[in-house]
Amino acid sequence: MPKITKRLVENAEVKDKDYIIFDSDIPGFGARILPSGRRSYLVQYRVGRSYRRISLGMHGVLTTDQARGEAIKVLGRVKSGEDPSAARKQARLEMTVSELCERMIEEHAVPHCKPNTVVGYRFYTKAYIKKPIGQIRVSQIQRADIAKFHHALRHKPYQANRCIQFLSKAFNLAEVWGLRADGTNPCRHIKKYKEPKRERYLSKNELARLGEVLRQCESEQLETQSAVNALRLLLFTGCRLSEIMTLKWDYINFERAYINLPDSKSGAKTVYLGAPALQVLSDVKRVKGNPWVITGARPGAHLTDLQHPWQRIRKRAAIEDVRIHDLRHTFASVAVAAGYGLPMIGKLLGHTQVQTTARYAHLAAEPMTAAADSVAGALGRVLG
Repeated sequence: MPKITKRLVENAEVKDKDYIIFDSDIPGFGARILPSGRRSYLVQYRVGRSYRRISLGMHGVLTTDQARGEAIKVLGRVKSGEDPSAARKQARLEMTVSELCERMIEEHAVPHCKPNTVVGYRFYTKAYIKKPIGQIRVSQIQRADIAKFHHALRHKPYQANRCIQFLSKAFNLAEVWGLRADGTNPCRHIKKYKEPKRERYLSKNELARLGEVLRQCESEQLETQSAVNALRLLLFTGCRLSEIMTLKWDYINFERAYINLPDSKSGAKTVYLGAPALQVLSDVKRVKGNPWVITGARPGAHLTDLQHPWQRIRKRAAIEDVRIHDLRHTFASVAVAAGYGLPMIGKLLGHTQVQTTARYAHLAAEPMTAAADSVAGALGRVLG
């Protein structure tokens, strides 16, 4: 039994079948010669009555001395009572981060979260998580990997923070499922980026332009009537997009002027209807066999895409920086300007927390300033 050297491995005869040359100095360390002419290093050891083999790497990628060093490490672990081959097999079978995300979605998000949340989780997994860190094993991923991933998305602070929130929930569940030790969530202490808040409200002139464009779209059939109806209802109710797009006739009480939503982002919700909103709903043509108010092209379906019509409409109205959600903000801003208090506005919008409505507090200064100016002006005229 010779000592394995670089020259020995490279000069070994190629045969019809692969064979192993074992080393004379380190029991179990060997070189495999394949019929293709390729050569690799391995280490063989015994567990009970059976033998196990671990491939160390190809000759050329590893030098003979490097392979010898790796063999010594493996045999050292065996002497300590470990089974490196079984550990490596277990690592190959272990769940990856992508697989953890999928399991979290199917076993936790689908039964416990809103459908839109599930859609968001699937999007974050596919668009942001899968490629950079998806193939890392759940037990092997470190906080440094998460920090690097988060940093790479720094130009998209909102998406970066949502991904970290999603991953943090997934790794908490990994601990519950026994895939990681307790208290090892790698998302802990990752500082989130500041998210610039958008407070865009339509002015009176912009609202007038939008109204004109909607009437034009309606009369000239530039957009579907469903899209026009949806946008008007969004403005007149302050509802979220999903609440209007999935609105059913069964939810509407025309006599008492309200919509009873069985579910929304904040749970069951009552939407109170003003006269313009009631008029829009009264003018909508019901489609037989279709339960939805905002109907789609397919029979029995609701409209699913309002973004593309909105992009065309806002361009015509010269308000290209306005998002659909800004229509909800506009509803709130008009309510504040009319002098309604934040609790009332929170009720109209369906907020469950005062802090959510508090973002509109600064707008209350406008009617207060106008009132102060009126009072001071009256006093000033008396004083001369």
